[in-house]
Amino acid sequence: MRAAPSLLRRGVCLLLAAILDLARGYLTVNIEPLPPVVAGDAVTLKCNFKTDGRMREIVWYRVTDGGTIKQKIFTFDAMFSTNYSHMENYRKREDLVYQSTVRLPEVRISDNGPYECHVGIYDRATREKVVLASGNIFLNVMAPPTSIEVVAADTPAPFSRYQAQNFTLVCIVSGGKPAPMVYFKRDGEPIDAVPLSEPPAASSGPLQDSRPFRSLLHRDLDDTKMQKSLSLLDGENRGGRPYTERPARSLTPDPSILLQPTTENIPETVVSREFPRWVHSAEPIYFLRHSRTPGSDGTVEVRALLTWTLNPQIDNEALFSCEVKHPALSMPMQAEVTLVAPKGPKIMMTPSRARVGDTVRILVHGFQNEVFPEPMFTWTRVGSRLLDGSTEFDGKELVLERVPAELNGSMYRCTAQNPLGSTDTHTRLIVFENPNIPRGTEEFHGSASGPAGARLTLVLALTVVLELT
Repeated sequence: MRAAPSLLRRGVCLLLAAILDLARGYLTVNIEPLPPVVAGDAVTLKCNFKTDGRMREIVWYRVTDGGTIKQKIFTFDAMFSTNYSHMENYRKREDLVYQSTVRLPEVRISDNGPYECHVGIYDRATREKVVLASGNIFLNVMAPPTSIEVVAADTPAPFSRYQAQNFTLVCIVSGGKPAPMVYFKRDGEPIDAVPLSEPPAASSGPLQDSRPFRSLLHRDLDDTKMQKSLSLLDGENRGGRPYTERPARSLTPDPSILLQPTTENIPETVVSREFPRWVHSAEPIYFLRHSRTPGSDGTVEVRALLTWTLNPQIDNEALFSCEVKHPALSMPMQAEVTLVAPKGPKIMMTPSRARVGDTVRILVHGFQNEVFPEPMFTWTRVGSRLLDGSTEFDGKELVLERVPAELNGSMYRCTAQNPLGSTDTHTRLIVFENPNIPRGTEEFHGSASGPAGARLTLVLALTVVLELT
């Protein structure tokens, strides 16, 4: 008997709660999920809500700064608008399901982040109160890489004949979100590389690994022929042409460069095939390291570093490619380089006709082949010092200021080299007197040579000494 009032009170409370809930109405909101989208695509955000009340407002927000800032991107206020075109009535079950959409016509990386849809309806009990509900979604905007480049690390670098050296290719991929997958191939075949967490020390010597080797050559490199290079000056003293292993491929000066009617007979290409004993016939062991650098725009720059002990004899003319896979790409992105030793440097001299007192510039403006990595250049004067008294000059261009008559017949050697090999180019300078400078008045340069009134001629003759390895 005593429990009856308690049960009665409980039933009354439940009835009152149901009545109040019915008076308030109900509202549920959710945003349809989206897969990752690609920058530049059109994206539609869809907010579905279900209610039996009267609409008050719909507000879309873009959330930034970790949720501390909400930027209003769309608002519908039923008090001031009778336009319901932004809503689509699917007329499902008692006409209670609605949808509000926001379209981003060309989504950008900066649009990446969370979005919220807030819906408000009037409370049935009073127009002074509004019932609110919200849904949220994270818009994941992807971007394909915008650039890919393969470069050689620590260049320019010299050719090392008698000591093994490590060589590193760097593949730089920029503009991607998320970070792409980067890998290397050699001659079209994927490279099985040992992953590295830290770069190898510069003084660590040849990289080692315990995995079995696979031979890339069908001959024993330790028994290579040791053909000594013939000296350029010795060739001149003996007269005639020095021995070349490939006379059919020897280089001759470009007629367009030789502007003078006569040139001096300088020996042609001299090829050296001396190979050091440290060269192995086994497949190199590759080591791969990745680094990632986030950008301010949300993209990631990825650098993949491929390192191995260089073998110039088998790595010369090898094709290396860097390939990139990314969910925003329909097919892999690729950049490739061919390791090539310098061969057949092309020399340009200015002015084409020099006189005593002129400034002569000797410039390497190209090669007979595509060279990679970038070579380094060293100029020397055969048998003497350069005009400024130095023994050598590093750079692509040699400048001889106010050439004196004593430089007539002087020979200059340019050594171009990269880790794959080196080549020497010689040019001889023939200088005659300057008609504008009377004989006996050259205080700094000394007396001019040659007959009076003779034309001044600058003769360019080329000799290439290519050291193949």
